[in-house]
Amino acid sequence: MAAINSVTDLVVEDGVAVVTLNSPPVNALSAAVRDGLYEGFKAAIADDAAKSIVLICDGRTFIAGADISEFGGASKGASLFDVQTMMEDSPKAVIAAIHGTALGGGLEVALTAHYRVAVPSAKVGLPEVNLGLLPGAGGTQRLPRIVGAEKALEMMTSGSHVPAKAANAMGLVDELVEEGKLREGAIAFARKVVAENWPLKKVRDREVKADPQVFADFRKANARKFRGFKAPESNIQCIEAAVNLPFEEGLAVERKLFIELMTGPQSAAQRYVFFAERAANKIPDVGDDVEVLPIKSVGVIGAGTMGGGISMNFLNAGIPVKIVEMKQEALDRGLGVIRKNYENTAKKGRLTQDDVEKRMGLLTGSLSLEDLADCDLIIEAVFENMDIKKDVFGKLDKIAKPGAILASNTSFLDIDEIASATTRPESVIGLHFFSPANVMRLLEIVRGDKTSKPVIATSMKLAKTIGKVGVLVGVCPGFVGNRMLAKRQQQAQALVAEGTMPWDVDRVLYDFGFPMGPFAMSDLAGLDIGWSKETSKGETIRDVLCEMDRRGQKTGAGYYDYDENRTAKPSPVTEKIIADFAAKSGVNARQADDQEILERTVFPMINEGAKILEEGKAIRASDIDTVWITGYGWPVYRGGPMHYGDSVGLDKVLAKLKEYQNQHGDFFKPSALLEKLAAEGKTFASLK
Repeated sequence: MAAINSVTDLVVEDGVAVVTLNSPPVNALSAAVRDGLYEGFKAAIADDAAKSIVLICDGRTFIAGADISEFGGASKGASLFDVQTMMEDSPKAVIAAIHGTALGGGLEVALTAHYRVAVPSAKVGLPEVNLGLLPGAGGTQRLPRIVGAEKALEMMTSGSHVPAKAANAMGLVDELVEEGKLREGAIAFARKVVAENWPLKKVRDREVKADPQVFADFRKANARKFRGFKAPESNIQCIEAAVNLPFEEGLAVERKLFIELMTGPQSAAQRYVFFAERAANKIPDVGDDVEVLPIKSVGVIGAGTMGGGISMNFLNAGIPVKIVEMKQEALDRGLGVIRKNYENTAKKGRLTQDDVEKRMGLLTGSLSLEDLADCDLIIEAVFENMDIKKDVFGKLDKIAKPGAILASNTSFLDIDEIASATTRPESVIGLHFFSPANVMRLLEIVRGDKTSKPVIATSMKLAKTIGKVGVLVGVCPGFVGNRMLAKRQQQAQALVAEGTMPWDVDRVLYDFGFPMGPFAMSDLAGLDIGWSKETSKGETIRDVLCEMDRRGQKTGAGYYDYDENRTAKPSPVTEKIIADFAAKSGVNARQADDQEILERTVFPMINEGAKILEEGKAIRASDIDTVWITGYGWPVYRGGPMHYGDSVGLDKVLAKLKEYQNQHGDFFKPSALLEKLAAEGKTFASLK
């Protein structure tokens, strides 16, 4: 065996040159990998003893994609294009042997081989769209030429990972080889190619045809999903080019659109988000050496919407759950909802009935807190009232075994005060799930003053186990997400009180990229949440709407009017209520323009995020952004509120806050950190 470089070896076995790549952890296409591949293929082609060439990777995966850490930097060594040309133009058959994942640049390398084999557990895909990009090494032109335009559209705009069996069925993988015997199977396939004189099939030379209507229909069907994102449309245009243009001309379209995306703000934001999620796992004072406690059973108090959703996360991960309610009727209802949720998923083909029964078999219902005595983790999901929560934790303190983690799902309340009801505050932590808890990705992990490091480490690891993005935050009203949301809501209400229409506020925030605006969201949730008919005195616009039985979508009217399909339209009734309030308040009613609406709702969030950083309630700015991306519908392509502040320019954000402070008071007073960073020409991202 000859070493080509530090990550690549070459050996010839009975006429087959085997180029082996070994660059842990995932064989990403770094400069060393590209150089090794280029020189390895060059040497294999020059070796007269080699009649065909196999590319195989050591470790747990094939080439998993580009080395993202090199994005935006100066290129070094052989380019990916150089490697692909060497493979594609090889006078000897090149076979890519795939295990693990062949994603992005990895699949683009495999697409330039003449043939591809894979083990059944392998997966392939072009997920660049998730980083705001498109495949930039001919992937947009080669993939459609193998799988057809329709499948290429699905794969490239979703970034989905396609299992090897499905890839084999669509012709993307030529042959499946036995699991655990990839090397032997690939060499045998390579010998067969030579023995039977198979042609050297260049994917680039194939043609792909598709009716233009295919693209029109696909755009229409996915308009809502792709709203605001530039990358999906660019991917579609590249596939259209593959259908309508010769390969080289299609490649030119791909390069042009790739550069536009690569240098644009959306991809920068999406790449930032990619790294931000991973950074959230790093807790400066909780190292890898901190003990992680075993969580083999979980107790959940409350079988309502939140308790049921929380339980499903653990059941999905194979962890037994005991769920406790006060009354049998509530318990039965909660257990029934969980079963129904699973059965609905099974009807959609995402679970088998056996999966449903397996999960339900891990779930036990109870009417007694004492039944949680042997649980490793107990999560309280009862009514958001401090007295009730302290009562529950006081009882748990006497029931739970020593070392058990006691967690509250509170979205707002003081974890330290809750912990004070126990004799073991070091075991108490906040695990703030977001509704629907079995769907939403965010888990705000709230660290109390006395929460132990093992409890924190265990909670962070557990978030991964149940498929959540865990972000550690400190104790303060609303923690990170709801604390910042409150600022946006206050300004949305203030704008309406000044005469701006709710639908205009909603439109601006929807156009910014949020799934819906605050008033549409209020109508969806119900305006009467937290409202009391007995104590209401018509002091707010919401009070008046509720008193008129305009309580949102469920009553057919709220801020908006709704038809029988719950389609919203601006309401003359609401418009008159707003005008009357303005007159009664002595306000000279005015309609704010779109820029003011956006600045007054979003800039205070950025300012509040700066205060959270000042107070040490978040470790880093990117953690705040991760909270907002994964829990509150902030558009991924804008990178989160703190990244957005950086992209606008903190000096500009500061100037606007001061302008609004002069007009509307100290609600807009800039934080000291924002003032400091702007004065120094720095960004939130520069904070370490």
